[in-house]
Amino acid sequence: MATIPYITGFTVKPVSTNSLGIVTFTDGTNDITPNQLQCEAYGYTYNKASGTCSTFRYNTNLNRSFNNIGNTIKGAGNTTETGTNNTYIMGENNTVKGMSRNGQITGNGNVISNGINNAQVSGVMGKAIRQGEVVLGGGSYGIGAGYTQSSKVQLSVKTTDETPTKLYVQDTVGEYITLQANSILGYEIYVTRLETGGASGTAGQFSYRKNNGAVRVTDAGSIIIYDFQTKNIAKKGVNASFQIVDSTTASIPSITIEVTDRAGVNNLWSATVYLHELATNIAF
Repeated sequence: MATIPYITGFTVKPVSTNSLGIVTFTDGTNDITPNQLQCEAYGYTYNKASGTCSTFRYNTNLNRSFNNIGNTIKGAGNTTETGTNNTYIMGENNTVKGMSRNGQITGNGNVISNGINNAQVSGVMGKAIRQGEVVLGGGSYGIGAGYTQSSKVQLSVKTTDETPTKLYVQDTVGEYITLQANSILGYEIYVTRLETGGASGTAGQFSYRKNNGAVRVTDAGSIIIYDFQTKNIAKKGVNASFQIVDSTTASIPSITIEVTDRAGVNNLWSATVYLHELATNIAF
């Protein structure tokens, strides 16, 4: 592998690739296995299942499931990496990083990240990094996708007792609202709770609440949550409670909503989250 320079804001870089396409990084002294953020920043593909970074997805039983199938591409300079299925692209210089399904891109210079399904991106230089995300790119100063954008994600979960429980993006276990390094993320959240029964619950009682705030993410991925205001919009019965929490997993910074209600109450929870994102390639 030719010598690769450090990307601004990163203290690690690729150093070697083995015969299976697995990429090893270095911090300048030691060889390391990169996390998803580091891997994808250098244009490689991250495998969440194995925790590896590669130039391609290797499989000795490679078959049609890893081929690019069912895609419609209109325009110049568009790219779909290995495992992009059932995806529509109309525009120029857009990229789907691979191992993703059912995406849609319209515009210029947009990106759907590796392993992101059911996402929609429009505008200029937007980047979908969360499952099912709907993104409007804002141009990103022309330096790369994902620096200025707004988007929407949907989260949900079921609860049956008083245990604090995290909501999942698209009700997919372990999927949270991924954050970018060196970024400010403003959020507007609408949380709906519906009681469906239980020993102490009353089917049909509900609460509908709104919350605003912001998150500051440093170059190292540390998170500060600025929770500004919660407003009760409508309810029948009690409100229950929710809060925005740090859900960072495997060194990938993220946030989500954590909900709590009473023992013996069955609830359905749903949240629509609007994100206003400003990132930079300058470390802070």
